Amino acid sequence: MDELRRVAAGTPAAPAVMERYLEKVRGRAYTVTDTDVETLKAAGLSEDEIFEQTVATAIGEGLRRFDRAMDVIPS
Repeated sequence: MDELRRVAAGTPAAPAVMERYLEKVRGRAYTVTDTDVETLKAAGLSEDEIFEQTVATAIGEGLRRFDRAMDVIPS
């Protein structure tokens, strides 16, 4: 898990144009559509940049939820 944390933390900050999309990835990833990605590409982002930000955000959110669960589960 340390490796995942390093990957997520080491990803450069996302461009502001991705804010709404990445919030969707954090909270409702199942609703992301091709149109969302096409909109970002039309705004000038590359597929690689979109992919990297999406993966880093998903990893970060997964780890955040995992950490929260570990905080409330008795040891």
